[in-house]
Amino acid sequence: MSPVDSEHLHTLLGTAVESLTPVGGGSICEARRARLGDGRTVFVKTRAGAPPGFFPAEALGLTRLAAAPGGVPVPRMLAHDEHCLVLEWVTTGVPSATAAERFGRALAATHRHGADVFGTADGPGWIGSLDLPHGPWKRWPDLWAYGRLEPYLRTARKAGAVDRRTVADVEKVIADLPRLAGPDEPPALVHGDLWAGNVLWTETGAYLVDPAAHGGHRETDLAMLTLFGLPHLDRVLAAYDEAWPLAAGWRERLPLHQLHPVLVHAVLFGGSYGAQAGRLARQALRAG
Repeated sequence: MSPVDSEHLHTLLGTAVESLTPVGGGSICEARRARLGDGRTVFVKTRAGAPPGFFPAEALGLTRLAAAPGGVPVPRMLAHDEHCLVLEWVTTGVPSATAAERFGRALAATHRHGADVFGTADGPGWIGSLDLPHGPWKRWPDLWAYGRLEPYLRTARKAGAVDRRTVADVEKVIADLPRLAGPDEPPALVHGDLWAGNVLWTETGAYLVDPAAHGGHRETDLAMLTLFGLPHLDRVLAAYDEAWPLAAGWRERLPLHQLHPVLVHAVLFGGSYGAQAGRLARQALRAG
């Protein structure tokens, strides 16, 4: 059971809580809507047994994303502690082509804001329920090899979620990453877990939530959107490329960037994700 109740939120926000209603959530966290005595409605995210630093890390990621001039907005953070995160309530709408183009341009601005290092220099991170190595690293291929692919491949192998061929092919990708990575780019400020469920559409654009924000490669966020799908994705990508043109060959490098989230899914869910990781590894090797 989460320790977060109306009394806890009252102490955290300094305002009485009139109601606290579940509104969904995933297998890891619970989402609730709180109506406050001052008339506001807020979003409350909790996780039973959250590891130390889980919500502070997410709060820091939201703060980083919010600091990017012209970037994709995030819900205003009202409070957080080790047990929960409280955000302004965002009223969602139906995505449109116009909103998608705005999102694409804003995402380019978020990425272009940049980061000081590849990874982060200030503590742990998570992707879903899994620890996310934070570095920092001097080069993006090192982050991807040793902070993203190798740890999750090792865990997936121990869990029996990948076969020998997949292990061998992902290891080839790791060894060949400096060649496969494409042109060098400085650290971009990336969301880090950018699937469609972490994009909240409104009538005018989109908001980002649930980040694993760090200094990374901008192609990673675009690859994850492509992997899991997004409404009007073609308009998002076109507007992004117009705002900040992508390096030649970026579409051919998508499997390289998609390999990490698929390994994460192999660890968490098993099933066909292990075989998919093997296919992506072989595509990445052929593209290089």
